[in-house]
Amino acid sequence: MSAARIGELRARLVLEAPNLAADGAGGSTRTWSAVDTIWGAVRPLRAREQVIGDKSMGLLSHEVEVRYRGDITSRMRFRLGARAFYISAFYDPDGRRARLICKCQERDL
Repeated sequence: MSAARIGELRARLVLEAPNLAADGAGGSTRTWSAVDTIWGAVRPLRAREQVIGDKSMGLLSHEVEVRYRGDITSRMRFRLGARAFYISAFYDPDGRRARLICKCQERDL
């Protein structure tokens, strides 16, 4: 895989981190807060359908490429408008800290 050229990083992504807040009933509620707005490339990888209970769900996986950041974790997500890309794994493809490839699952917000 070759590196994305600067013009290919044209998706304006919001990097978000989860926050857990007590819900008052012994549980917690997850909210998301913006960490930064960054440029990236979003490439679809595959789509499949999964049945959970009575419900059929479409699962979409994507590869999101961004400039290297040392603060990205697999608990974060990218948001692109009404689309959310949950990071499942990420790596620095050539070890030069120039870019990160993030494997993501798209889910509804």
